[in-house]
Amino acid sequence: MISRSERKRKKKGWRVLVITLLVLLLAGGGAYAYREQLALTAFDLFLSGSVEKQLEKSYAPLENEEPKKVDVKTEQTEPFTALLLGVDQRDNEPARSDTMIYAVVRPEDSKVLLVSIPRDTYVDIIGKDDKDKINHAYAYGGAKMAKDTVESYMGHPVDYYAAINFNGLKEVVDAVGGVELPITKDIVNKQKDHEKFTIKANQPLYGGVDALNYVRYREDSDFERTKRHQVFLNAFVDRVLKLNQVSKIPKLMDIMGENFKTDMQPSMIIDLSKQLLIGERPQISSFTIMGKGTRIGGVYYDLADEQDLAFAKQMIESWWSPDTAKDQLLVPESRSKD
Repeated sequence: MISRSERKRKKKGWRVLVITLLVLLLAGGGAYAYREQLALTAFDLFLSGSVEKQLEKSYAPLENEEPKKVDVKTEQTEPFTALLLGVDQRDNEPARSDTMIYAVVRPEDSKVLLVSIPRDTYVDIIGKDDKDKINHAYAYGGAKMAKDTVESYMGHPVDYYAAINFNGLKEVVDAVGGVELPITKDIVNKQKDHEKFTIKANQPLYGGVDALNYVRYREDSDFERTKRHQVFLNAFVDRVLKLNQVSKIPKLMDIMGENFKTDMQPSMIIDLSKQLLIGERPQISSFTIMGKGTRIGGVYYDLADEQDLAFAKQMIESWWSPDTAKDQLLVPESRSKD
């Protein structure tokens, strides 16, 4: 009689065998035309349940907000907005959102708009009744206050938030084998009150440590740092899509663990991911709200360019409206500098 543990071992072995065969098929030239369907089949059969279980650890609805009901069909076709937060928390420092990106996702068109708000931007902090750097909203009141502040500043609601702690970035990048970054000159962090590091230029791929240092580098303007965050995000998405290795998804989710929090329900994330597997390669448009550095009360702030801010709001409205045709979307390249 076969024991229960032996049956479980054989069942697991069978699952591994089938996944291996599917991965081999995905890698084979003869299966090229069917790679998306095979990837989706593998995901549905073997990974969907484990991924959803991992995502449940990251599901964190905001305080005093009702969890959003997920209508799968609606969420996969209608545009929605999200606040992307890159949180940098070091040993004895309070957590601040070094990256703040207002995203508009158009699933049906496979298009994403990313509007970056530099962390030193001088704004009204909602819930604090004071003006301060926008990244301090997270330090004062977490994702909830950050969301409320960005909604007020952009004049448009945020449907969801997603926050990742940079502490998990190193392992995630290493798990996908590194990312391509356009570094043509060595980047050296050398100021005496900063962490010392050097990122060598012209590497084919950059590992987790270099990628983390790339997004943390702070010895140039806040606007350049914001652009690097956009570059990294694009590079990471490109790397994951190029790999097309569905079997790595659970490992990535496990690495994220406590380093990733969102109020998107696990089922929604999974359905959007599946659509990505079989749909067009997503096109990402990026825009940064520029500004001018100034000192108020001896503290450095960025005062946003009012024309940039107005244009960003126009783009968001254009992308968020389901009535805007794909070829009529307002894009960053159309911003007039007159």
